[in-house]
Amino acid sequence: MTTLLGGIEAGGTKFVCAVGTGPDDIRAQVRIPTTTPEETIGQALAFFQAQMREQGPLAALGIASFGPVELHPESPMFGFITSTPKPGWRNADVAGPFRRALKIPVGFDTDVNGAALGEHHWGAAQGLDTFIYMTIGTGIGGGGLLNGRLMHGLIHPEMGHIRLPRDPQKDPFPGGCPFHGDCFEGLASGPALEKRLGQRAESLPVDHPVWALEAHYIALALTSYICTLSPQRFILGGGVMAQQHLFPLVRAEVRNLLNGYIQSPAILEHIDTYIVPPGLQDRSGVLGALALARASFASSSAP
Repeated sequence: MTTLLGGIEAGGTKFVCAVGTGPDDIRAQVRIPTTTPEETIGQALAFFQAQMREQGPLAALGIASFGPVELHPESPMFGFITSTPKPGWRNADVAGPFRRALKIPVGFDTDVNGAALGEHHWGAAQGLDTFIYMTIGTGIGGGGLLNGRLMHGLIHPEMGHIRLPRDPQKDPFPGGCPFHGDCFEGLASGPALEKRLGQRAESLPVDHPVWALEAHYIALALTSYICTLSPQRFILGGGVMAQQHLFPLVRAEVRNLLNGYIQSPAILEHIDTYIVPPGLQDRSGVLGALALARASFASSSAP
């Protein structure tokens, strides 16, 4: 009997909900605009309830959510979004309504950890036990596996909010993060590019100087993660990285900034396969949510 799973890629602009078992077996999928928690969660819940009536019971649901989120199961706020700047979503209970209404196990993690799990199962991180998945788009976030386990700790990684050196002479833009100004997200996210330029970056030619600056900031962040977490691969997704011409710029700048210090063939000889786009393209998040559901079901079924 096929174990049918539900997954939600819970993003700041849309919730992508799916029912299936994996990349080759998606039975139903819907996109719901992210408005208020009550409206968005209500529509998502109605989708799964309808699918359960049509296709039979779901074994588990996985939610890969924008954040920050509470991931400690012993916390009374487990499954909540916490200090997000998104209006209306601070301290919103995301996992609870699904758990109570559907009465099935619910796996819950960050959107980037979810996408990382999807890439680990079916995409560009197959066979690896330590890697980083990053999304560079409306926001910047990172997650992944360390020694085969999803990255958790005090809370969860907030890789988009590390501080980067900024030369005000070369880049007078003070940054757009409401918490930190010129952190990584404040300098290199899609909205940061738009604020700096006064227009959407994707309309610019590939030789515009802002792309070299963007690659420099991304490379600064990646070199910090290389020196601290030693990932076997970087997978870079999100709307900004849809600009494929950024990849060779980032790779060259990473090698330039490391300056031969990290003596690994992955960087010195094979950097084209070390810093890569998602193998699942724009499906990493929703497929990762199905992978979270699978893990939740396995955990609930274990003796």
